[in-house]
Amino acid sequence: MTANFLIGLREGLEATLVVVLLMAYLAKTDRRHLIPRLWTGVAAAIAVSVGFGALLTFGPKGLTFEAQEAIGGTLSIAAVGLVTWMVFWMARTARTLGSDLKSSVDKSAGGAGWGLAVVAAIAVGREGLETALFLWAAATATGESTQPLIGAVLGLAAAAGFGYLLHRGVLKVNLSRFFTWTGAALIIVAGGVLSYGIHDLQEAGLLPGLHSLAFDISGAVPPSSWYGTLLKGTLNFSPATTWLEGAAWLAYVLPALFLYLRTNRKAPPSRAASGNDTPAKATAAA
Repeated sequence: MTANFLIGLREGLEATLVVVLLMAYLAKTDRRHLIPRLWTGVAAAIAVSVGFGALLTFGPKGLTFEAQEAIGGTLSIAAVGLVTWMVFWMARTARTLGSDLKSSVDKSAGGAGWGLAVVAAIAVGREGLETALFLWAAATATGESTQPLIGAVLGLAAAAGFGYLLHRGVLKVNLSRFFTWTGAALIIVAGGVLSYGIHDLQEAGLLPGLHSLAFDISGAVPPSSWYGTLLKGTLNFSPATTWLEGAAWLAYVLPALFLYLRTNRKAPPSRAASGNDTPAKATAAA
């Protein structure tokens, strides 16, 4: 549940920050009448994301075991790719997000302002689709359905609450530090999802080495124990790991963490953000 809470919180706060910035800019430019268009785009993005999640959950049912494993493994690896792109994209471009959004608003606010709904739908929908895919992959890896969903919903609710407090100017958060550390944590979580995706492809017969174990510590870390469940739920750790799974984890996590932390070190220092900040100032802290 912890990993899925982190996913919901991180992705939800990114989407919420976009909405807060758009609302602040519309208010400052005397275009409050376009805010309903903004929320229409947000609602459309949420609906598409939920529909995508339902498709992932119920679509593969009825297929053969091998086909389900092949689809699950492929989508898990795709989820890892999307999350990796997301954390690096945020690290590189967050400081220009506010100006980019303002430019998009200025181009889309003409006429009835429905172009703004498209801007909001794309900005929020990207985060929603990434969240749906990664949550599905994480839930598949842990073999649970209810707890990951509860964790994600709690994370999204917390993100919405933080966004409201930022918008009202009640809360000040060092978003730069938040996104840096949650991004690093998500890379580790994604490493577990990648490892499980490799396992799925081995189960489907698409990759070799299913019975070639690098280690098996099931006796010391029983999967049904509380600490085994904790490791599985937070890091997608498997006490019985094949050589290919372990190699994939190391080949992904170590270089990805190194490059990600180096990218963040090169970024200029930022300030804390609050709802009273202008969009540019709020973005500087993202």
